[in-house]
Amino acid sequence: MEILETLYREIVGFFSFSGLIEIIQTDNYKALLTQDGIGKALAPLIPVLLVIELIRAFFFQRLSFTQYKIAFFTYIFNRVISRFISIGMVGICIGLFEPYAIFKSEFTWYWFIYGYVVWEFAHFVYHYLGHKVRLFWCLHSTHHASESMNLSITYAHFFLEGPYADIIRTTICILMGVNPPLLFLIMFIDGTWGAFIHIGENLVKDARLGFLNHIILTPSHHRVHHARNPLYMDTNFCNLLNIWDKVFGTLQDEKHEEEIEYGITRPIKSGDFWDAYFGEIILLAKDVYHAPTLKDKVLYIFMPPGWHHSGEHKTASVVKKEYFATQKP
Repeated sequence: MEILETLYREIVGFFSFSGLIEIIQTDNYKALLTQDGIGKALAPLIPVLLVIELIRAFFFQRLSFTQYKIAFFTYIFNRVISRFISIGMVGICIGLFEPYAIFKSEFTWYWFIYGYVVWEFAHFVYHYLGHKVRLFWCLHSTHHASESMNLSITYAHFFLEGPYADIIRTTICILMGVNPPLLFLIMFIDGTWGAFIHIGENLVKDARLGFLNHIILTPSHHRVHHARNPLYMDTNFCNLLNIWDKVFGTLQDEKHEEEIEYGITRPIKSGDFWDAYFGEIILLAKDVYHAPTLKDKVLYIFMPPGWHHSGEHKTASVVKKEYFATQKP
């Protein structure tokens, strides 16, 4: 009986039904007019869409467990670890850095716009470093290891990536004057959209979303971000607003003639959770161990993935440069 109760709690927890159930049981529908109530109502959206995606894939005989295997085991593994490790990095950063904010914003529509632009910049910084610093890539690569795109990928993260991301994003936002209530609202909106943009071809074939593709970062843009094609590598680091990708020249639309190849550039055992979760960390440890000098050992940690002490680099920038050199003018 205890096992069944635990299973029930895990299922309800995964689908985030508890908040919505509470509103229905208490008949407190006025709560839906509040930020907390809206959050509880929308929380089951991504898990339910994931189930629909799975059903459609099964119905059209496109369902492959390998496509969802890494994300599934990553979610289970992180659930186990989270029972013993709970790091409130958002709260810590707010407490540490709020006294040093350059000014104090308020909960108004114009400060919301300001806050979202700042948040998107903070997200860009965290995400960019996740691709350009090898130590951070070791934390982020688990999210890119899948060779397909589907909603389960939103749950596929190395357990330390969240705290690392929150340190950067929260610190920048707080120092730039985004007050905590406004920050939490932005985080909710961005988190919901950040999950949705992983929607796969089994549910939405063309994810450009019409005219929205010219205004915001759509699931199509994020599919490009998850591609290992040289044209697509290290692009679309923002989450909803594309402003900073435009500023830094990393915005890339999906090309009809360039079919997306998902995954990371190194050979990976298809559907292997351990390789996806720990593979990059093991390879980094080996490179650091075999590096001939102390300087090289340090550089392996902080230089981009693909950097090599011999000078024969295979970083994304080198691969992209070689690719463009072969294209016809």
